[in-house]
Amino acid sequence: MTTSAAGYDLTPLSEAEIARLAEGLTDEEKSVLLDHGTERPFCGTLLDNKTAGAYHCRLCDLPLFSSNAKFDSGTGWPSFFQPYDPEHIRCLEDHTLGMVRTEIRCPRCDSHLGHVFPDGPPPTGQRYCLNSIAMEFRAEGA
Repeated sequence: MTTSAAGYDLTPLSEAEIARLAEGLTDEEKSVLLDHGTERPFCGTLLDNKTAGAYHCRLCDLPLFSSNAKFDSGTGWPSFFQPYDPEHIRCLEDHTLGMVRTEIRCPRCDSHLGHVFPDGPPPTGQRYCLNSIAMEFRAEGA
C-alpha cells in the first residue's frame, strides 16, 4: 500500500474497481473523468462555492483540494493554488488542442481532473484549473 503524507491510500485501483465505480456516473461525468473531456466554462456547480471544506475525486473520493486554496481565477472553472497533498495529484504532459499543457489526474483512479498552469497567485504561482464535474465537495465537519 502506498500512503500519502496526509495519510490516504494512494494504491492505484484495478480496472475492475474503476469500472464498478464508473457505473454510477452520468454520461457527462464519464466524458470528463474517463475520456479527458472538459465541461463548458462558467457552468460548473462548484465554481462559486465558498463553503469551507474539501474537494474530492468524484470517482474514488480521494481529497484533492482544500477550500483554503481556492481562488477566483476568472477563467470559468474552479481554481486552486495548491493541492490538498502534492501526492494527491498526478501531472502529465498534454499535447492536445495544438499546445503543450500539464494535465492533472487522480493518482489513485487515473480520472482526468483538469490542467495546471504557471499563472496562479502566491504563494505557489500555480493555477490548478478543475472541472466541477470531476469533484465532489465535502463541507468541513460533514
